[in-house]
Amino acid sequence: MAENKQIPPQYDLNAKWDAFLDLSLRRFVYSSLAGGFGGLLLFRSPVTRWASVAFGAGVGLGTAYTECSYKFDGSPPKSSCALSASSWEEKE
Repeated sequence: MAENKQIPPQYDLNAKWDAFLDLSLRRFVYSSLAGGFGGLLLFRSPVTRWASVAFGAGVGLGTAYTECSYKFDGSPPKSSCALSASSWEEKE
């Protein structure tokens, strides 16, 4: 008989990889489209338009990598806004 084994979410690598691929693909596509649209509005040369698409794609992949590395490590992202807000409250 087959046993029903549940894997805790923090150890389920298949779910984490699925989330990583989904997030990376979506951010790559959306950032590339945003870079292409910005390139059409701001630049006249095809070279600079393609550069803006490449920049957008790089930003999308970089943010996806950063967020997914936090998911794989299990630690929450460290925000400078949260640190500055807490230090501001201590000063008052």
